[in-house]
Amino acid sequence: MKLWEIAHSRTGDKGNISNISLIAYDEKDYALIKEKVTAEIVKEHFKNVVKGQVIRYELPNIGALNFVMYEALGGGVTRSLAIDKHGKCLSSSLLEIEI
Repeated sequence: MKLWEIAHSRTGDKGNISNISLIAYDEKDYALIKEKVTAEIVKEHFKNVVKGQVIRYELPNIGALNFVMYEALGGGVTRSLAIDKHGKCLSSSLLEIEI
């Protein structure tokens, strides 16, 4: 299944750092998401975008994971020539991961 079937996402960016929160629709799916969606999986998924490290933070009280991705925005939102490779585009891409 694709992640979008059991989770939704929110994003933020600052400078050349992007973070994506992955939030389970149902708390019973949190354990599966936590097991399958590692920092390494996210780094591999965004290998053409994220040049730095990816750190995963767990938020079990709200059934969410937060991924902080360094060197992810082509030098920063205001320096990038991309129309929008930050924010919503990255979260939509993350939700396409198949688990």
